[in-house]
Amino acid sequence: MCNACVMDIVASRLGRRKALAAAGAAIAAFRLSAAPAAAQAIRTARVVELTHSLGPNFPTFDGAPAIEIERKLSFARDGYNMNKLTYLEHVGTHFDAPIHFSTNGPSVDAIPVESLVCPLVVLNVTERAAADPDYQLTPEDLAAHERTHGRIPQGACVALRSGWDAHVATSRFRNADAAGVLRFPGFRPDLAPILLERGVAGVAVDTLSLDHGASRDFAFHLAWLGAGRWGLECAANLGALPPTGATIVAGAPRIAGGTGGPGRALALL
Repeated sequence: MCNACVMDIVASRLGRRKALAAAGAAIAAFRLSAAPAAAQAIRTARVVELTHSLGPNFPTFDGAPAIEIERKLSFARDGYNMNKLTYLEHVGTHFDAPIHFSTNGPSVDAIPVESLVCPLVVLNVTERAAADPDYQLTPEDLAAHERTHGRIPQGACVALRSGWDAHVATSRFRNADAAGVLRFPGFRPDLAPILLERGVAGVAVDTLSLDHGASRDFAFHLAWLGAGRWGLECAANLGALPPTGATIVAGAPRIAGGTGGPGRALALL
């Protein structure tokens, strides 16, 4: 029986107002019946976790505990659980907002949301980083990537994959030498203007810093964040991603006036 015929019969028996209400209920029921299929389609997409779990032992620049977790309420005593968290903004898998290295850049809550969901380009320098912990991603590395995979798309996030996330549970992640200088890879400062020219929205790295560990002037931070772009540090699982084809969902925290903060980053394939 046709939909129009059904509606005519319903209208004649219930009146126009009741018929409209019945139609609305039918549409709602259809949407609910279709929802599982749509949800199933979403679940078939591959999702890669780019975020480390944050606990007190997560490596930090100065070696201090990354976070203090104090139990304030418990389910057994109070009927629900709640903790008090105390941490600096730049710990764990976290975001750098432009204001982190500038005088008037956007704070973390003001990063344009459109720039936080974007194509993810992964540049693999794991072999070079294994041989040289001070390795810095170069314009030549970017050029080699583009010769094979095409030009970096405008609005992308460019990630430096050094393989350093494999060391996150050991002292190798900080890799401090006898003088206390940290030794891990990062972006070379002269890459910043090229990425800006490409229209890149953000960058990510699987180490503690966008700059290499031994940096004293944080020149890449200054050039990149100072231009109004964002960064993601201590990313996880970049090795599970192809050089191109993934989309990053960068969940920067919305902390008013914040210079950054821990967040949740995912890659969709």
